[in-house]
Amino acid sequence: MKTPETFRIGILTLSDKGSRGEREDLSGQVIREMITPLGTVEQYRVVADDSDQIVEVLVNWVDSHKLDLILTTGGTGMSPRDVTPEATLRVIDWQVPGMAEAMRAASLQVTPHAMLSRAVAGVRGQTLIVNLPGSPRGVRENLAVVLPALEHALLKLKGDPSDCAR
Repeated sequence: MKTPETFRIGILTLSDKGSRGEREDLSGQVIREMITPLGTVEQYRVVADDSDQIVEVLVNWVDSHKLDLILTTGGTGMSPRDVTPEATLRVIDWQVPGMAEAMRAASLQVTPHAMLSRAVAGVRGQTLIVNLPGSPRGVRENLAVVLPALEHALLKLKGDPSDCAR
């Protein structure tokens, strides 16, 4: 059985400018700071907003590296280059809609633009993949919403047989 100290985590930043070295990845840094108590960041990349490239990285990290959790940042909005949700949907076996719904609900308390988020969360194999916004502030606000449920979700994915009721 996995313990939180052994969760293997990947951070994937989707940014055209970041992939060209024109922008520092502040959102990825926020994720790393916030997720440290949950496990070890074993994979980190910044790639362009390209659906095929995103799919390739996600599949590799799940199937070859056997990560427990992958957090993406960026590409969840309404611009033509925002393709992260579609790429994630190509990869996952099933969705965990409550996570994305919870992030949008909490964000709506901060900005009406939260309703434009198309972020998804889902599972491939035994790996949870969660899309986060691209801004450091958006990452911080949204990750804070799902962070309390991540350990439980990951333990259940790994086969924890204990009851969920308190």
